[in-house]
Amino acid sequence: MTCIEDLRLLARRRVPRMFYDYADSGSWTESTYRANSDDFGAIKLRQRVAVNMENRSLAVTMAGQHAAMPVALAPTGLTGMQHADGEILAAKAAEAFGVPFTLSTLSICSIEDVAAHTSAPFWMQIYVMKDRAFIERLIERARAARCSALVLTLDLQILGQRHKDLRNGLSAPPRLTLKNIANMMTRPRWCMGMLGTRRRGFGNVIGHAAGVTDMRSLSSWTSQQFDPALSWSDVEWIKRRWGGKLILKGILDPEDAVLAAQCGADALIVSNHGGRQLDGARSSISALPAIVEAVGKQVEIHMDGGIRSGQDVIKAVALGARGVYIGRPFLYGLGAGGQAGVARCLEIIRNELDITMALCGHRDIADVGRTILVPGTY
Repeated sequence: MTCIEDLRLLARRRVPRMFYDYADSGSWTESTYRANSDDFGAIKLRQRVAVNMENRSLAVTMAGQHAAMPVALAPTGLTGMQHADGEILAAKAAEAFGVPFTLSTLSICSIEDVAAHTSAPFWMQIYVMKDRAFIERLIERARAARCSALVLTLDLQILGQRHKDLRNGLSAPPRLTLKNIANMMTRPRWCMGMLGTRRRGFGNVIGHAAGVTDMRSLSSWTSQQFDPALSWSDVEWIKRRWGGKLILKGILDPEDAVLAAQCGADALIVSNHGGRQLDGARSSISALPAIVEAVGKQVEIHMDGGIRSGQDVIKAVALGARGVYIGRPFLYGLGAGGQAGVARCLEIIRNELDITMALCGHRDIADVGRTILVPGTY
């Protein structure tokens, strides 16, 4: 496995289609999903020579947490359906590598599952649900699990239409049609893993939300709970309830970035939800510079969307991001090879980032800025 694309191709062969497509798709025509990656290609790097490239460092801090490189694992729903116990395995790989891991509210393994199998603090992603009592309990569970930051997702008030999920019958619970069952039977490695684990439901919701006792009752709950009336006062309420580091995810416009900073966010993530919400929105990397210009001196800026290599990471850092999040790359690694696959994903990105930084004439990621980019290409 020499690049992220190698991991993707192997994951596509090993993961059932409905779950692979869930991870590797966008909304409507997928134009924003494609732009997230394609727009990195237009940004060109300046090669430098005859400079000292010894003793290089990629270490940073993200939201106050040390990271071996400016990369965190993004919150991704249904991670435990890419590979049995997927969230636990990904969190263990991130801990061993020294980068932050973020657990999704809609994960298969629960907060408690991940905390029991790791020793490093991880981050917890939440939504604003109509059931505020559930959110209060989720925050308390995150505190009990020693989570060091909350990541509040703001761009999922209404679910974007994802055509592949509709065609595949991906719902909660998934529709086990004859076509889906037949496809699963062609993935015996995946099936054996799922038969060997008890974690096949939504561990953070089932048994914790009022009236949700199994996968069947979960379906009606999730369809009603995302709150279209979400406002900045809800963000401030969560900030007060939590009291710790708060990262706001889903910022794509400078005006929203200013409001996010005014709410007391410790960091914000420039993100379009991986192209899975508003198709036709601009790519994350193209939105990054204006947001850095608007609030970069007030709040820490992170970004996600379209990262497929270490070169993408350094381009985002050069444009002002303190760090980036990877979602699909680590899911490819997980689907391809479990914990070892996630570790390989991180190794690939680190090696590409390290070599690119050196060839651009730098030894410390903290010194990387727009000077490494060719003017007029960003």
